[in-house]
Amino acid sequence: MHLCFRGSSSGCGLDCFPDPAFQKDLIFTLVITILIEGIIVSGYSIWHRKPLGPILLTSVVANLITQSLLWVGLNIFFQKYLVALLVAEILIWLMESFLLSYFPANKLRFKDAILLAFLMNLTSFAFGWFLPV
Repeated sequence: MHLCFRGSSSGCGLDCFPDPAFQKDLIFTLVITILIEGIIVSGYSIWHRKPLGPILLTSVVANLITQSLLWVGLNIFFQKYLVALLVAEILIWLMESFLLSYFPANKLRFKDAILLAFLMNLTSFAFGWFLPV
């Protein structure tokens, strides 16, 4: 995400948006992340006999939120990219754990949600090294 902090007529200071190629990369990365984590959710749900639909929906919504925050955070703290990435990934893991355990339809205790979110994020993080964004 590229934000320009120049003076703008609206007064908000944000007057640039990512170019179309960058937006395409972001969407591609998000879709791949959701697919990878969806496979992990599916395997976990089947193996542990948990409801697939609600957990998968929670995972997708959580990813839309956390990936957006990740991209913003990494662009704000680009000078300390690896530190920002590590902190963001830990926060994402905890946020997704909370969301997975929060909804009763998921039938996940917090301990189970922590494990599932860890597996999801470890797998997508490993694949993420090869994605364009």
